[in-house]
Amino acid sequence: MTMRGKDRAALRSEANGLQASVHVGHQGLAPNVIQMLDDSLRTRELVKVQLSKHSDKTPKVLAGELAAATASDVVQVIGRTATFYRENPEIERKDGTPPWRR
Repeated sequence: MTMRGKDRAALRSEANGLQASVHVGHQGLAPNVIQMLDDSLRTRELVKVQLSKHSDKTPKVLAGELAAATASDVVQVIGRTATFYRENPEIERKDGTPPWRR
């Protein structure tokens, strides 16, 4: 499930207008955080996550662990904000509009 560079670039562009909807706190990758990201990916497909400043791990390592736990792709990591994508074929698309634009 690797993403092509062209697809990743398009998703990075789409992610510019998004706000972080999931926050990883000082407890790290707790099961409730993973579940919250999983739920957000199921309904929105493209999700920004704010990563904790107090982690021993780098943002890229945390993003990789979250992606593995949710079967998603890391679109980008900028500072302490990571963007994830996971397609959900069950989402109804009106006029081809992706769910994160609604």
